[in-house]
Amino acid sequence: MQMASNDPSDTVIRARGLSKRFGALLAVDGVDLTVSRSSVYGFLGPNGSGKSTTIRMLCGLLTPSAGEIEVLGLRIPEQAEELRKRIGYMTQKFSLYEDLTVRENLEFLATVQGLSRERRRVRIEELLTAYNLADRAKQLAGTMSGGQKQRLALAGATVHNPELLFLDEPTSAVDPESRRDFWEKLFDLADAGTTILVSTHYMDEAERCHRIAILDTGRLVADGTPAELTLGLAGRTVGVRAREPRKAQAALHEAQGVISVAQIGNELRVLTDAGTDTELRLREFLRSRGMEAEVTPIDPNLEDVFVSATQSEPKARSA
Repeated sequence: MQMASNDPSDTVIRARGLSKRFGALLAVDGVDLTVSRSSVYGFLGPNGSGKSTTIRMLCGLLTPSAGEIEVLGLRIPEQAEELRKRIGYMTQKFSLYEDLTVRENLEFLATVQGLSRERRRVRIEELLTAYNLADRAKQLAGTMSGGQKQRLALAGATVHNPELLFLDEPTSAVDPESRRDFWEKLFDLADAGTTILVSTHYMDEAERCHRIAILDTGRLVADGTPAELTLGLAGRTVGVRAREPRKAQAALHEAQGVISVAQIGNELRVLTDAGTDTELRLREFLRSRGMEAEVTPIDPNLEDVFVSATQSEPKARSA
């Protein structure tokens, strides 16, 4: 897997103070982003967090209310038309023509992107092979499964070999196997030099990214590699085994310093704020409620990072 570069000259996306207001609603609030070339950069956040709005501003599809954007060396939105020739964009909803065949969809997109007749022919054959669509070239797109449509949409978004690919919740409607295969294709693209910005709400997908930004109510609340973000929670996650886990869970929600409690099988996964003697404090708290429990430290994961980042932020967004 190709790793992201730390060289400032390899910056593909740079946004500073990016904001977007819709009337009284501040959908994106002062976001700063830096995305390196040939990296897979993940956008993680709950529904309504501002991910799609941010992506649309970076693509030049929405004009920001404030802030500066530079993508592939171009000023956005001033040079958005030039940018569109160099990027690919894939949305959550299948946006190709369902009454055209797989090949016809790719031919149409290649024509729109200005590929010559010979280049169209060669490129379409490459895509049909790369995305396992050769045996479905004559099939109507509307009759395909969710995973097949997803592969076709990705092929269409990359028909012109874009330098930068924006993917907005691209795997939300497909099965786990199709999601896994899709991500293998993304890393193939990254290894070939394409930079990818992808929004997702799946933790396992976010963990695969070179770097992750977590948005909540329009604000950037965390940004770093998965390892950096989880390391920042060291000492704050514990596992609790009690005879009555549901009763222990209800009690722990009232304990000072506890941010979240989730039952995973027979064990409770507890995220706490920064502090010392976490295991001892929780063990004694449960004992004070008449419950004996085994409390042991466990490694934090990206879900803990997400919960910590999004639950600790104030929710007011309006003017």
